[in-house]
Parts: sequence; C-alpha cells; structure tokens
Amino acid sequence: MFSRNSTRSFFLLVSFFHLVIAGNAFAWPGQIVAVTDGDTVKVLHNGQQVKVRLYGIDAPEKKQAFGQAAKSQLQAMVTGKNIDIEPVDIDRYGRTVGIVRADGAVINGAMVKNGYAWVYEQYCRRSECRDWKAEQGQAMKAQWGLWRDSAPIPPWEWRSKK
Repeated sequence: MFSRNSTRSFFLLVSFFHLVIAGNAFAWPGQIVAVTDGDTVKVLHNGQQVKVRLYGIDAPEKKQAFGQAAKSQLQAMVTGKNIDIEPVDIDRYGRTVGIVRADGAVINGAMVKNGYAWVYEQYCRRSECRDWKAEQGQAMKAQWGLWRDSAPIPPWEWRSKK
C-alpha cells in the first residue's frame, strides 16, 4: 500500500512535528496590560486578559521587603516589549503558569539573575532551573536586589507566617 519512500517520509514528518511540539510551538504572543507583582503579569491575548504567573520563580510579596522593587524590576523588563508566553501549567487559582519572554529574553531567569526573585525549587522542574539556581547564587554573592538584605525571607515562608 505504501512505498518504502512514502513510509520513510511519513515518519520523518511525524518526527518533525514531535520536535516542534516539544519545543516552543505552543508559545503565544501577548501585550502586557499590567504587572501585578514581581512574578505575575496580566497579558492581553486574542482580545482577552490572561493572568500569567512566571514559572519556577517566587518574588517577594508586595508588602514584603523588596516587593515593590521586584514589581518595578519586572515592569521595566516587560513594558513596551514584544511578549511571548510559553504555557507550562495552570495553577490552582486558574492562572497560566509560563515562561515569559520579552524581545526574546527569558524574564523568569532575569528576575532571579538580577536578584529580585528566588528559584521556586518546589515547583521548578525544567532544565533551565539549574541555570537559574546558579544565577541566584551569583546574585546572592554580589548582593544584588533583595540579597542586599542581611536576612531575606523567601516569600513562601513570609506567606506562611501571615
């Protein structure tokens, strides 16, 4: 029924689609409408507002030390930029959890690298989390952002005390 060449072509085509799907095929463009805090943005996508929680990181809460600074940092990184969201999950609050890129730069990692967020180890499972963890160590050593504080409290600990 199928020739050897058509079967080979079919398998090559299927393999190509698997590679595309495994990559960034499901990322979608959006426009930043608002920055809620240091790890959450509202994005306009297909005429609808979507709340997006940055995957794998946790920034200080708004009322926590460096909370406003983290929000300002995120705002500076995404305002006026071309935004792409790579959805990873939906959280219990119905927010899209994803990798946020602004003009191609991965904002999740940049927030950690600049010292305005922690790697959220409990939830960060992708390969880039190792890189972010190393960048967090560099930010700590250089005392960038929240690491200027002598005893920064991770947001998950801060929340549990409130």
